[in-house]
Amino acid sequence: MEHPLSSEGIFLLVCLFFFFVSSAHILFLDSNFKQPNMPYWNQTGYKLPVKAVFCSAVLSTRNVLSWMQKLFCGICFASLEDYEETVKKAKEAWKVWADIPAPKRGEIVRQIGDALRQKIKVLGSLVSLEMGKIFVEGVGEVQEYVDVCDYAVGLSRMIGGPILPSESKYVCMKGAPTTSLISVAVTKIIAKVLEDNRVPGAVCSLVCGGADIGTAMARDERMDLLSFTGSTKVGKQVALMVQERFGRSLLELGGNNAIIVFEDADLNLVIPSALFAAVGTAGQRCTTARRLFLHESIHDEVVAKLAKAYAQVRIGDPWDSDTLYGPLHTKEAVKMFLDAVEQAKQQGGSVVCGGKVINRPGNYVEPTIVTGLPHNAPIVHTETFAPILYVLKFKEEEEVFAWNNEVKQGLSSSIFTKDLGRIFRWLGPKGSDCGIVNVNIPTSGAEIGGAFGGEKHTGGGRESGSDSWKLYMRRSTCTINYSKNLPLAQGIKFQ
Repeated sequence: MEHPLSSEGIFLLVCLFFFFVSSAHILFLDSNFKQPNMPYWNQTGYKLPVKAVFCSAVLSTRNVLSWMQKLFCGICFASLEDYEETVKKAKEAWKVWADIPAPKRGEIVRQIGDALRQKIKVLGSLVSLEMGKIFVEGVGEVQEYVDVCDYAVGLSRMIGGPILPSESKYVCMKGAPTTSLISVAVTKIIAKVLEDNRVPGAVCSLVCGGADIGTAMARDERMDLLSFTGSTKVGKQVALMVQERFGRSLLELGGNNAIIVFEDADLNLVIPSALFAAVGTAGQRCTTARRLFLHESIHDEVVAKLAKAYAQVRIGDPWDSDTLYGPLHTKEAVKMFLDAVEQAKQQGGSVVCGGKVINRPGNYVEPTIVTGLPHNAPIVHTETFAPILYVLKFKEEEEVFAWNNEVKQGLSSSIFTKDLGRIFRWLGPKGSDCGIVNVNIPTSGAEIGGAFGGEKHTGGGRESGSDSWKLYMRRSTCTINYSKNLPLAQGIKFQ
C-alpha cells in the first residue's frame, strides 16, 4: 500500500491561514549554488541553518532539488516523537487562541497578508526554484495566499449568528516533501507575525517528514479535521484512515477537466483559453484542461489554430520573464508523460504536436496535442499530470454533456457558446456534474470568493472560498428554555 505523503506533491492541513515551523532543519549542501536572478535565502530575513523548534533528533534527510535537478539543500525530517511534541504544543497554544475575539484574529490575518506581500517576489522565486513554475506563476501562488488572507479578514467580521462559531482546536501542517523550502520560508514569516501579536506560534505547526508523519496525522484522533490535497489514489487511503476513527476529512484530489466548444463559440476566446488551461504550469494544475471537445463542424479549424498557438509558446528558464512554459516538477513526471503519449498512440491517437522530451537541463517536455481518440479511451479517462491535451469530436449537446461527466473526477469544466438556453442547461441538473462549472472562460483559474473543490473522485471538499470556513468549525444547535415550564414535543404531557 502506498503511504500518504510519500513521493507525491501532496499536502496535509488541519485549518486555514496559519502555519508555524515546529520540526524542520535546513542544510544547504552546496554553498556555491547560484542561478540567474535567484534571490538568496537570506532575503527572507532568516539565517541558515533554520533550526527546529521542537526537533529532538534527526532520523533522515530529504534532498531538495532545483528545477534543473541540481541538489542544493537538504531537509532533516522530524521523527514521530517530534510530531507528538508538536501536537502537544499546538494543543496548549489553542487555549490562548480560543480566547481571542474573531475581529482580532482577522487583524492578525491581515498582518500575515501584509508580511507575505513584502516578500512576494522572494517567495515566488523559491516556488520557481523548487517546483519549476515560471516566475510569474510562482508570484501568483503567493498572491493567492495574500488574497485568501484578505478574504479571511472580511469573514472575521461577517460570519452570522448571535454567537460566533469556534474554530477547530489547533493546526498542524505537513507540506509536500519535494517543496519543503517554500513551506519553511512561508511559515517563518507567518510565525513572526503571530508572535508579534503575542500569540503562540504553535497555534499552527509545520512538520517536515515522510510517510510516517502523514500516516500519523491521518490516524491521530486529536485531529478533528484533516485537509488533504493530492492524488485520488492517496486521498482514498487518507479518507479511509480518517473515517476509520470517525474523523472528518476535507479532500481536494484529482481532476480530468474538459472544455466543450460549440459551433457558435467565439474562437478568439477559445484558442487562448484552451492554450492557457492546457499548457499553464506545464499541465500540472488540478484544474488543467486535459480534454477538449470540439463540435465536428469546427474541429479541424480549431486544431490547426491551436497547433499554431502551441508552436509559439515560449519555453525556457522559469526565472526568465519572457518564459511562458517551464519544466515538469520531477523525473517521475517526465516518465508518466512519455508513458501517456505512448498509450495514446497505441489506443489510436495521433500526435499533432509535441510528445517528446526537450533536450535541455531540467524536466522539460513538449506541450502535446493528441487527436483521433474515442471519448471513452482508457488514456482519456486517466488523469496525467502533464501538458497533454486530448482533442475529441462531438455532434450533439446531450452526448457531449454526458461525455464530460463520464470520467471519475468532477473538479472543473467549461463550455464555449453564445446560446443562453444551452448555458442554463449546462448549469442545470442535466449539465456538468463538476464543482466548478464555467462558461466562456478556461477550466483553470478561480475567484478567491468562489467555493473551490469538486465532486466524485475529486473528493467533495471545498478547501477555499465562500463555504470552506464552515468545514473548519464545530457547529452546534442550542435550544434555551427561558420559562418555568418544560415544553415537550408531539403534545406529550406529564400528569
